[in-house]
Amino acid sequence: MRKMKMTRKNWEKLSLLLIPLAAVIAGLAVWGPEALAKYRDSSILNQIQTQETRTGTEGYRYSLGSNEKVYILSKCLNNQILPESDQNAMTRGDELDYDNLTGIYAFVANRKDSSGQDVEESAGIELTNQGIRELKERGILPEGVQELTQDSYSAVLYSAIDVPDPQNNVLVWKISLDTSLQNANKENRLLDAYVDADTGKIYEFYARTGIVSWEAVDADRLVAAWAEYMELGEPEEYENTNPLSENTPYFKKYTFYGMDEEDVVATVGYYEGINEMYLKISK
Repeated sequence: MRKMKMTRKNWEKLSLLLIPLAAVIAGLAVWGPEALAKYRDSSILNQIQTQETRTGTEGYRYSLGSNEKVYILSKCLNNQILPESDQNAMTRGDELDYDNLTGIYAFVANRKDSSGQDVEESAGIELTNQGIRELKERGILPEGVQELTQDSYSAVLYSAIDVPDPQNNVLVWKISLDTSLQNANKENRLLDAYVDADTGKIYEFYARTGIVSWEAVDADRLVAAWAEYMELGEPEEYENTNPLSENTPYFKKYTFYGMDEEDVVATVGYYEGINEMYLKISK
């Protein structure tokens, strides 16, 4: 193959071609990134960008532990104030001085679940039946206790809120047997309960059972099983219990760690004659 010999004249011609090319390359190196950035900014700035999240919900929701939930709900049940059906009425800044507000708990009716969606009573009934089945499996409720039917029970959604720190809130269903029904058979039925609207855990219940005496209620075993179910830790027997603190002589009280170095008191009790047992975290 014949090789091309580079003469001085050829080198001069090649140099004349390379000089403009080098200038173009240098210009792109200096101005190219800035121009590209401006182009990208023009497609982003002053434009509304949307992105779908995996959870399908908006915003951030503070997550409470089991002990904190039980503590807040017990406080709300024992200190029910601001009985308004509108949750927003409780948090109006022009009515509450948050800088000087401490120890106030509100238990207010709600209509929406944790994602802000409207929710039907049937959701509360279904969750409670789920909880009843689990309590039976753990031996906390007798096997004879029936599941709920929608035509016999009411389910109302409530928010239990620590008013000075409203991110501390628990969404619960208040379940009640419809006492307006004439000659309603209460045998082996749940009468009242508070149920976590997210997990279906039953915080508190009253139930008519086939248990015929307080001696047949193993309160220590029952509360230990409930504590494990609620993930509360080991219960301790409550000391110096006032024998007149309940409307029945048949009860036993226990304490659990709650929140802010305070404990929660849980009570297991029994009403003789009507064969009604209960486990509650309220007074």
